[in-house]
Amino acid sequence: MYPTSFPLRIKKIIGKLHLWLGLTSGLLVFVVAITGCLYAFQEEIQNLSQAYRFVEPRDAVFLPPSQLQDIAVKQLPHKHLHAILYGGKHQAAQAIFYHYEPTYYYITYLNPYSGEVLKVKNMDADFFRIVLNGHFYLWLPPRIGQPIVASATLVFLFMVLSGLVLWWPKNRKVAPQRFSIKWGAKWRRKNYDLHNVLGFYSLVLALVFALTGLVWGFQWFAKGYYTAFGGEKSLLYEEPVSDKKQKGIQLATQAPAIDRVWKLMNEQHPEAKLIEVHIPETDSSTISANSNTREGRYWSTDYRYFDQYTLEEKSVEHLYGRLAEAKLADKVMRMNYDIHVGAVLGLPGKILAFFASLIIASLPITGFMIWWGRRNKEKKKGKEKAGDSAISSKQLKLTAKP
Repeated sequence: MYPTSFPLRIKKIIGKLHLWLGLTSGLLVFVVAITGCLYAFQEEIQNLSQAYRFVEPRDAVFLPPSQLQDIAVKQLPHKHLHAILYGGKHQAAQAIFYHYEPTYYYITYLNPYSGEVLKVKNMDADFFRIVLNGHFYLWLPPRIGQPIVASATLVFLFMVLSGLVLWWPKNRKVAPQRFSIKWGAKWRRKNYDLHNVLGFYSLVLALVFALTGLVWGFQWFAKGYYTAFGGEKSLLYEEPVSDKKQKGIQLATQAPAIDRVWKLMNEQHPEAKLIEVHIPETDSSTISANSNTREGRYWSTDYRYFDQYTLEEKSVEHLYGRLAEAKLADKVMRMNYDIHVGAVLGLPGKILAFFASLIIASLPITGFMIWWGRRNKEKKKGKEKAGDSAISSKQLKLTAKP
């Protein structure tokens, strides 16, 4: 038995909302979708085009963080060093300089074996960073752009669901027409099919993009989303503190604390593809360190925190703690970025995300063309009716003459 179609009156109301919300948010949806499309393969493109990201592998140990810190700070003496990141044997180490206010973001690429400076890069001028700022903020200040994008994403979620209602065929007879494009038809019908059919095939991924985007967009949505999966931890990142009473406990013969944390991470995570050690920002900050066993995926990162004086490991109440302690809801939230960009499925997932984003970017265009075509058609009909009335009036006058 064919599923019952939606009542005509409800469908008309939804159609009007779909039309006017689409016209008002179409440009925003296009920008967010096309920037997402451009960002899909940013890691792969950068690996192919940026030789300074790689080094000749050697049968030698890496320089410790404190030595790379000394070298990197000389390149940017007035910037705050945020972290030292190590990759595989063939990858350059990264000294990450990041600060929120005043805002800046630099990466100094270093040979981890020799400390040679390979590149000092202003990430705010990087092409993919600019694309990402468009995706998140529409190139506006974050306090302005972020709420706009979040609101547009909420509208887009309605557009996806209302689009399914409008796509739904009224009976079994016309159902096959909803699944294929009539390439031999006139351009107006082809455009209609491109909007309806491609919109339907991209529906699942469009929902995924919208829901994962809303996790970043609204705190209330993120909390509800996390709670729905049984989450109990805090979503707000809060770093534990070091015991300042122990300040000065380090012996002169001991290696710097960040080096000892890095050594500990290497010993306890020998299979890690990435290890990052953060430089304490204040005398009460901990040394946060993280490792990841999977390249190109963020959800599997193991986050750890150490007292900068005693190296005692600190626990946290938020979800960015030890991976072994993460429950289902915690992993779902950690996966949000990987799901959003398709990386959770590896390269095939990124390919799917790329084409889905491309289709989504086309929907405001094809939707606008449908509206414009109907608008012009109605105007044309109105002119024809007016012309017919004028002819009829003239004929009446002629027949009325003696």
